[in-house]
Amino acid sequence: MQPAFDPESDALRARAAAELEEIARTVMPFGRCAGRLLHELPAEYLQWFATKDSWPKGRLGHLMQVVYQMKADGSEVAFDPFRAPEARLRKADR
Repeated sequence: MQPAFDPESDALRARAAAELEEIARTVMPFGRCAGRLLHELPAEYLQWFATKDSWPKGRLGHLMQVVYQMKADGSEVAFDPFRAPEARLRKADR
């Protein structure tokens, strides 16, 4: 039996996919990790913002929070398609 069409669910999936793509192409504009893509930021760096509750304002802060939550939940594998093949190999070797 095939599930019924759920436009709300499809819209949520589309928004999540768009947000992941935005994370994959957004560069950290300041700080010691300036120049890195958001999904490459170390969890400890993001944790500092979470501990201080001092996320940047606006879209950047929101995307950083999403990345932090995904890393904290162990959902970081969602970023694998955005990583260079050699980076994926290095991580798998650990």
